[in-house]
This record gives sequence, structure tokens and C-alpha cells, in this order.
Amino acid sequence: MSTPDTATDTATENTALVTEFYTRAFNEGEPEAAARVALGDTYIQHNPGAPDGAEAFIGYVHHMRGRFPELQLQVKRTVASGDLVVTHSRFHLTPGDRGLAAADIWRVRDGRIVEHWDVIQEVPEQAANSNTMF
Repeated sequence: MSTPDTATDTATENTALVTEFYTRAFNEGEPEAAARVALGDTYIQHNPGAPDGAEAFIGYVHHMRGRFPELQLQVKRTVASGDLVVTHSRFHLTPGDRGLAAADIWRVRDGRIVEHWDVIQEVPEQAANSNTMF
């Protein structure tokens, strides 16, 4: 009889939590519900343009969806290790745009997201190579 791999189970649960949180907030426009289910009492933000806390995250999503009501997020891949989940995503602000490539790092503690870092860049019209960003 094999023993369950607790680290794998935790990574899978953390990945599901982050992915559901991220897509529910942005794609479904439900940041309050997403935050209520997923964010910890403390939410530390490392993006220098965003304040800490759940209310700031909720406000940011509403601001972005107000400017870009058809905004869509596609999580292309995830990597999880320990208490960290990394998402590699594509944001489309408007239908048909080239979009933005985002790498987000999320720290999960006790089943709640407590910390976030991100790196975002525009998908260029032309690239110096034939590889895609996704």
C-alpha cells in the first residue's frame, strides 16, 4: 500500500486555490467572492504599484474591469513548490489584442493566499526569435 504524497497533495490544492481565485476575480468579475474564499487575513503585495490587503486587490480588479470590461485571463501553466505557486498567464485587455504576458508568484499559508509578486510585459508585434511567449 502506498502512502499519499503530502507535498504533492498540498501543491495540487494550492494550485487549484490560486487558479480559481485568479480566474474568478478577473474573468468572472467577482473579486469580492474570490478574496473571501482565497485571501488570508494578511495579503502582502510586492507589485510597487499596488497596495497591500484584500480591499486593494478588489479595488484593482474593479478598476481594470471598468477600463477593460472584456478583459480575459488565460492561465497557460502553473508550477508549485512548497508554499509557492507560479502562474504564467496571458491577459487580453480587449478582444483580439496581442495581450500581456504575466508571471505571478503566490505564497499560500494554511490554505489562504498571503503574498503576491508579479512580472508583466506586453506581447510584442514582432520578436527577435520565432518562439512564442506561451
